[in-house]
Amino acid sequence: MTAYVIANLQNAAPHADIAEYIERLPGTMEPFGGRYLVHFAEHAVKEGSWPGHLVMLGFPGIAEARAWYDSPAYREIAPLRTRHINGDLIMVEGVPDGYAPTAAVQAIRAAAGTS
Repeated sequence: MTAYVIANLQNAAPHADIAEYIERLPGTMEPFGGRYLVHFAEHAVKEGSWPGHLVMLGFPGIAEARAWYDSPAYREIAPLRTRHINGDLIMVEGVPDGYAPTAAVQAIRAAAGTS
C-alpha cells in the first residue's frame, strides 16, 4: 500500500541551505521509490487552521518510507532543513484499493455504545 510522508512546515525563511536541501532531496528518495505529491503549492484552509506549508511525498509502502527517512543520504541533508524550518512530519500508510470504512464505523459505534 502506498505510504505518505506529510510535513507541515512553518517559518520557512529563504536560506541557501533550504535551496540545497530541495535540490538534493529527490536523489535521496529515488532509491526508495519516493516522489513528490505536493510541494510549493498554495492551499486553502476550509476548517481550523493550517499555519505554514504542506509537503507530501509518496512511497510504495511504509517500509520504503521509513528506510528513506533513516537512510544515510537523507540523514545527511535533513539538518539543512531542520536548522531553518520548524514543523511537523508524519508517516502514514494509505488504504488499499476498494477500501470501505465499515470496520471503523463498527469500532466507533461500539465505543459510543450504539452498536
